[in-house]
Order: sequence, then C-alpha cells, then structure tokens
Amino acid sequence: MTDGPVAETPEGTVQPIVAEGRNCWRIERAERASVVVDAADYYHLIHEAMDKARQRILILGWDFDTRICLEQKNGKRSETLGHFFLRLAKSNPAREIDILKWNFGALKQFLHPRAVWFLLRWSRTRAIDFRLDSAHPPGCSHHQKIVVIDEQFAVCGGIDISTGRWDTPQHRDNEPGRRLPGGKPYMPWHDATMLLTGDVAGALADLGRDRWHVATNGQLLPLPQASERLWPDDLPAQFENVQVAIARTRAPYRDVEEVREIEALYLDMIAAARRFIYFENQYFTSAKVAAAIANRMEEADPPEIVMVMPRQADGWLEQMAMDAARVQLARAIAKVDRLNRFRIYVPVTDGGTDIYVHAKVSIVDDRLLRVGSSNLNNRSLGLDSECDVVIDAGLAGNRDTPQEIARIRNRLLAEHLGVEQEAFAAAFAERGSLVATIEALRSGGKTLDLLDLVKPGPFDAFIAENELLDPEHAEGFLDPLAARGLRKQWKRIRSWRGRARGKGGRRQPVG
Repeated sequence: MTDGPVAETPEGTVQPIVAEGRNCWRIERAERASVVVDAADYYHLIHEAMDKARQRILILGWDFDTRICLEQKNGKRSETLGHFFLRLAKSNPAREIDILKWNFGALKQFLHPRAVWFLLRWSRTRAIDFRLDSAHPPGCSHHQKIVVIDEQFAVCGGIDISTGRWDTPQHRDNEPGRRLPGGKPYMPWHDATMLLTGDVAGALADLGRDRWHVATNGQLLPLPQASERLWPDDLPAQFENVQVAIARTRAPYRDVEEVREIEALYLDMIAAARRFIYFENQYFTSAKVAAAIANRMEEADPPEIVMVMPRQADGWLEQMAMDAARVQLARAIAKVDRLNRFRIYVPVTDGGTDIYVHAKVSIVDDRLLRVGSSNLNNRSLGLDSECDVVIDAGLAGNRDTPQEIARIRNRLLAEHLGVEQEAFAAAFAERGSLVATIEALRSGGKTLDLLDLVKPGPFDAFIAENELLDPEHAEGFLDPLAARGLRKQWKRIRSWRGRARGKGGRRQPVG
C-alpha cells in the first residue's frame, strides 16, 4: 500500500502519478522485478519457473497454444507445451495447472488436430483444468496476459504463450526459430513482459482467482505461503524491494462493475510528463489519449512523445479499424505540434523487413515504468479485461528506481536502432532529447523508420471515424452512428485545455 510521501528523482521532488482508487487498483511490494524483452528469453524463464512450481500454475491469456515449444536453440525445438504440462501433471499430480483463455480466440485451435489431441489428453488429466473465458459483453475479450506460480511469482505483460510470438532481440531476417508449428515462417515480433515476486504476486493471484470465478463460476482457493523461491537462476533482478501498482480495465458484465483505471493512468501520465514519454504499443486509436497529447503539444515547452509501433496492424480487419484511426489522430496532433515533438516510428530489420510491435511499454521521464497488456485504443481503455504493472519513482519505496528505468529505456531504443546500449545512452546524455538522439542514430540497417501518415481511403476512414470496431464502451457496438466517433471524444478532452490548467500553466491530471 502506498504511504504517500514524495521521492527524489533526477527531475527533482515529484508527486506519485499512481494513486489507489483513481488510476490503479492496488500498490504492493515486489521483492524482485525485471522486464523481459522478447519471447525467446521469456519462454525460457517461464519454463524454468513452471518446472519449479509446487502448488499451482495459473495462466490467464488472450491466446494460448499447446503446440508451441518454450525452449529452442538454432531452430531445434524441445518438447511441446502440451507434452510439458502432461509431464508436470505426471511428476506431481497434486500440483494444479489452471489455464483460462479467451473463448473466441480458442476457436482456431479446434482446426488443428494436434492441438485438439492435446486438449483431449488434458481433459483426462486431473491436475490440468483448461477453461474458456466468455464472461464479457458481446464484442469484448479477455486480453490479460498473466501467469502466477504458487502465488509468490508472477508475470504481467504483453506476451501470450502462443504461436507466432517467439523471437529474439536481434530480430534476424533469417531466424530459423521463428516458425509456426506447421513450419511456416512469420514476421519478426517484438514484445515485453515483467516478472515479479513478493506481495505483488499475491495481488495478481487475487486478481487471477477472481477472474477464474467470474469466468467459470468455480473457486480457486488461496494457497498457503510457499517456502520455495521461484526467481529464475539466470535472471538478474533489475528492481528489488520496490512498490508496484496494478492498473486494470474491466467492462461491466452482470454483477461485475466497470473498471477504467488504465484509461485514467494514461491520461494522468500524459498530464504529468515534464521531458518525455516513450511508448511502445500495438495500436493508437483512442481519441481521448490523442487529445490529451494535443493539449500538451500546445504548451510553450511541451514534452517529447515518441511512439514505437507496427507499420500495419496484424490482420485485414485490424488494419481497417486501427490504422486509419491512427493516421487521423496523428495528423490532428501534428497540426498543433509546432515544435515537432510528437513522433511515431516503425522498427525494421537489417534487411528492411518490418518488425511487428506487440509490446505495451510506457516510460515517463525515467521516473515511471509501465508494462502490461493494454493498448492505446478504446478496447483496452474500456472494453477488454486488461492488466498493467507500474513502477513509479514518486512512491517512497522507489526513490532509487529512475536509473534502472533509464537503462531499460536505453536498452529498448538501442535494440530498435541496432546500436549498443552504451552508445545510445551516451548519445542521449549529449543531446538530452529522445527525438534528436533517435534521428542521430537512425541508419540504413536495423533502425527506426518514421511512420508515413498516408491519408486513409474513404472506406477505411468511415470505419475509423465511427469507431465501428473500436467503440469506447461495451454497449457502443449497438450505438447509432450519430452517438459515436473520434471527433466527439477528441473535442471532449480538448475542452479541458482551458479548464484543466493549474497555477503556473502546468496541466493537472485529467481522469
């Protein structure tokens, strides 16, 4: 729980951005925490942790596939996830393996005989309980990516344990391990998650057990305190004894109340930034978020806001819904961005192939780090079940975190630009500007391309403008066109421009 005092950061004394009951659910202590970038390392680490589990492995996911292999080297794969869980169940039948997956996303598995075969074998194994989550309004989804082991080790982030996710930070053009179970190659994939131990893992266990009950009407009982420490032997802890906030999104459903902490936290982060915000995100279609950014760009000395995103959404339907809206919002921001401090970049490989960005990472002034499942779209702000974890240097227990947050920011941008982490850190120290540093280090190889804001066609623009596939509320799918639209949300947040300024002209958080 937060105790309220402010902390010293390189920017001076700052108030916490996170606040329980406003933009986060709980703030709990983490004995250890580390950000893991890209699924090759994550799959290795979670395989190691699950192998050590004694009481329960709880997995909540948007996607999940029994056919993948968590461990592979030089394109050679180990046992499949299906076999791995069967082995765990046989070696310790008392250890529960509980898996909750979004129901609609599960349909594609039933098209693959090998996946169906594993699910049938699992159904006959008492230790494994595989369920589908349909406890959400029509059009919404279960989008959290959480793993909790023995209620003392947890994962929260953007990486699903599924096909098409595995990749290394090198994102090589010819990567033998980047293949679907049938052997078909897929595009380079960038992602991130956070591993945590301590009280915050217990809080995520509470969240997971609650979601299990909502989705299945069954009960997972709290576990006795485990003595075994599950932190991976080969993973250095980036943070120790820090306070971690948990922010959620949840649509109203039956007797489940709506939660929009994630939306409030994004708006508060944008309002609080002094120097910069660095985003890695899959989508940018929220008019609320875009209008909040535009309000900051109109200030005399606005912060830099840098987004690293995919060039196109994954799939035709997503492209129609998301890409056109992103262009419209980015063009609207550009009209008020007099100092060119808002940029969207796309990472590419040495050979010029696009790298798909699935990570959901935010860094504010090197004093706040956020990793989770939420995108900068309406679905993540109000429709789908989401969960993010946040380390805020404004909390009393986190006053030593800014240096490590800066290392993570340097590490991410160095990966995208194909340079050493030390080289990026030195260039940033010299220039003091994210945009100037990125522009100085962009090259012809593995690098960041500026997103080309090509004006969308009339059909794409109609879908985007009327938020047909990305409404703000769950009931929005049924709203008439006159009651929805990007412009309405844009105008509402932009209207805060005059009302939301505090003394001295600094904008106060808008929730």
